[in-house]
Amino acid sequence: MLASFLLSLREGLEAALIIGIVLGALRKLRRNDLNPVIWGGTLSAAAASFTAALALYAVGVSLEGAAEAVFEGITMFLAAGVLTWMIFWMSRQSRNIRSGLELGVRHAIARTGVRPIFLLAFLAVLREGIELALFLTAATFAADARQTLIGAVLGLGTATLLSWSLFATAVRLDLRRFFLVTGTVLILFAAGLVAQGVHEFNEVGWIPVLVEHVWDINFLIGENSILGQMLKALFGYNGNPSLTEVLAYLAYFAAITIGLWRSRVAVSSAQAVN
Repeated sequence: MLASFLLSLREGLEAALIIGIVLGALRKLRRNDLNPVIWGGTLSAAAASFTAALALYAVGVSLEGAAEAVFEGITMFLAAGVLTWMIFWMSRQSRNIRSGLELGVRHAIARTGVRPIFLLAFLAVLREGIELALFLTAATFAADARQTLIGAVLGLGTATLLSWSLFATAVRLDLRRFFLVTGTVLILFAAGLVAQGVHEFNEVGWIPVLVEHVWDINFLIGENSILGQMLKALFGYNGNPSLTEVLAYLAYFAAITIGLWRSRVAVSSAQAVN
């Protein structure tokens, strides 16, 4: 539940910030008459994302045996890939999100009709929604579906209340620190998805196990215990992992650490030049 809560909170807050920036840009341009168009695009994107989540889950639960393991493994790899891309994108673009969206609003308004401004809101929110749908589907396969749903509802509700307080009052949130902390947790979550994806492919023989059980600590923390289920949902815990699961987990950490370091160096170099 905690994993789906954090995912929903982050994605919900990102979507709310995007809409807030777009509405603020319209207010600056004195085009508040277009606000209903923005909300229409937002609600349409939310409906499309919800439909996508239901479709992914329906496909997953309809499969059995090897087909189910393959689908779950692919979903986990895709979710980890998208999550990793999002972390890198936020580390590079977080400073320019506002200016980029405001420029997009100006360009959309300059065109005739309301369709461009509708698409701006729709596509911005749809990206967050589809990402969340994919993440929650993968989280559902890793944990209990009911707990995942409860966490998602609580996360989206918290994001809504937090966003409302940010825009309606003078309260300010250190968004950079918020995304840094949640980004760190999500890196651990993504690493767990990679390991679980490897585990699913181990079961169907697509990836060799090399060593079936590198260790077995289920006597300390059982996978079916409350703590074990929580660790599995958050970090992909496996009390008796195969060697390829362990190698995949470590390789992901090594790759993302090097990637984030190079990204920060590139951003620092660009800022020094400017």
